[in-house]
Amino acid sequence: MLQEARRRLTEVSAEVVVANHVMGLYELAAIHLGASPPDLKQSALAIDAVACLVEGLGDRLGPDAATMRDALANIRLAFVQIKSTLAARPASSNGD
Repeated sequence: MLQEARRRLTEVSAEVVVANHVMGLYELAAIHLGASPPDLKQSALAIDAVACLVEGLGDRLGPDAATMRDALANIRLAFVQIKSTLAARPASSNGD
């Protein structure tokens, strides 16, 4: 069974596997941002992990590199907007 899984992985390019991990981390960040209340600490960690891969690997990610850069920019923007919204709330309404 393990040998079969390894064989199947050799048939998939590393670009595809890494891209899948990037999108999984992106989704993780979005889940934490969409929680009630948003978990900024956990979403920041996931966003930083996406950034490490996307910015660190750059165009080595293949034809989806630009899409992943856009996704990173979008999730960063969402983080900043949510963080700003939370900071603008009175202390009694943001769980403090």
